[in-house]
Amino acid sequence: MPFSFSTKEILETVSMLQTEKLDIRTITMGINIQDCRDTDGVSTGKKVYDKIKGYARNLVQVGDEIEKTYGIPIINKRIAVSPVSIVGNGLSPAEMVTIGRYLDQAAQDVGVNFIGGFTALVHKGFSNGDRALLEAIPETLAVTERVCASVNIGTTKAGINMDAVYQMGHIIKATAELTGDENGLGCAKLVVFCNAAEDNPFMAGAYMGAGEPEVTVDIGVSGPGVVNRALGDLLGASLDQVAEEIKKAAFKITRAGQLVGDMASERLGVPFGIVDLSLAPTAEQGDSVAHILEHMGLDQVGTHGTTAALALLNDAVKKGGMMACSRVGGLSGSFIPVSEDKGMIDAVRAGTITMDKLEAMTSICSVGFDMIAIPGETSAETIAGMIADEAAIGVMNHKTTAVRVIPVPGTQPGDEVNFGGLLGYAPIIPVNQVGNGEFIRRGGFIPAPVHGFRN
Repeated sequence: MPFSFSTKEILETVSMLQTEKLDIRTITMGINIQDCRDTDGVSTGKKVYDKIKGYARNLVQVGDEIEKTYGIPIINKRIAVSPVSIVGNGLSPAEMVTIGRYLDQAAQDVGVNFIGGFTALVHKGFSNGDRALLEAIPETLAVTERVCASVNIGTTKAGINMDAVYQMGHIIKATAELTGDENGLGCAKLVVFCNAAEDNPFMAGAYMGAGEPEVTVDIGVSGPGVVNRALGDLLGASLDQVAEEIKKAAFKITRAGQLVGDMASERLGVPFGIVDLSLAPTAEQGDSVAHILEHMGLDQVGTHGTTAALALLNDAVKKGGMMACSRVGGLSGSFIPVSEDKGMIDAVRAGTITMDKLEAMTSICSVGFDMIAIPGETSAETIAGMIADEAAIGVMNHKTTAVRVIPVPGTQPGDEVNFGGLLGYAPIIPVNQVGNGEFIRRGGFIPAPVHGFRN
C-alpha cells in the first residue's frame, strides 16, 4: 500500500521524533486461543504455547524492522490472548497457574515484554472457570514475569458484581504480599475493570475479545510531548484555540500509528485492528500528561480547574484522532497513572493530588485509579471500596474505568517506591481510613442504571 507525505509533513514528523518524544508505545498482537482447551492444564498450556509461537514468532522482528525503516521508536511489542477463564473453564486453580506459566514462557520465547489475557469477565456472575482463575491470580503473578491479569466486574448494562468487587480487594492484597520483596510488583500487572474494552492494546488490561478475529494487530500510540510542544506558542490563547491545537497534534500522532499498523499488518500477514490514541505518559521529563494540563495555565495539576482542563484534553485528543484513522478503538483518551507521569508524581509529593482529586479526574480520563502506590496496611475492604467507586463512575457514564493500585507492604504515606522501567516510581499516597466494611460485605449486585437499557 503506497503512502504519500508532503515535505511539511515529513519535517513535522522528524521534529516530533527528535524533540517531542513521539513514539509508538506498543504493537500488540491479539491471538484467539479458545481452540486450545484440553483435558488438563499441561495439555492446554502446551497448545496455547504452540499457537502463540506460531503467530507471534516474527512480531518483535517486524516491529524492529518498521522502527528502523521509518525511524519511529516502537517501545513495546506485546501479546493479548482470549480470556484464560474461558479457555480453562473446568480446570482447577492449580491448572490455571500452569497455563499462566506457559503464557509466560511463550512471551519470553517470542521476545515480548508482557502478555495479557489472564482474564475473567464476571460482571454478571461467576463461571467455574472464572472462580478458578480468580483464585489463581496471586500465585500466577508471583511466579511469572510477563503475564498480566484483568477482571471485569461491571458494565453499564449489567451493573456491578459486588461479590467480585469484594473478592478483588482480597486478591490485590494477596498479590501484594506474595510479591512483597518486589514492592508488591504483582499488583502492577493486575487491573480491575468496569466496561472493559475488548481491543485495548495497553497493559495490564489487554485481552482478546470474543468478537475479534482469529488474530489481529493493534497499535497503541503515545505522544504527550508532542501535544505539550504544540501548546508552546499559545500564550494568552483562548481555550477553544488550545483545543484546536491539541486536535491537530492528535491527528499527526494518530497518522503515525495508522502507518505503523498498516505496515505491521502487511508484514505479519494478519488483519489490522485499531489504533488506540491514548496519551500514555512516562516518568521521564517532557513526557507527562500532567504537564500538558499545567501548560494550559494550572500552576500545578490537582488545583481547581484540573478536571475541566482534562476534559478539554481528552475530547480534543479523541476528535483529532478520529479524523486521522477510521479504526480508532481501545481506550483512546488520556492516561493519568501516578507512577508513570512525572507531573503527577510531583503533584502527589506536593499534596495537590489526593485520592479524592484523582477520583474526580477519573470521571474524565481514559481509565481510573492507575498505578497508585498506597500503604501496605490498607484493608481489602478499603481497596474494594475504591473499585466500587470507580465502577460506579464507569456504569453511570458509559465509560471504561479501572483500578490498578499497589498496596506496598511495609510502607506508609510519604515513603517512595521504584517499580523500574515504564512502571516508574511513586510516593505512597494516603487513603481514607474511615471504615466501609459493612457496606462492602453486603455483596450482591448494584443494579444497572435505567439509562443502561437502550434496546
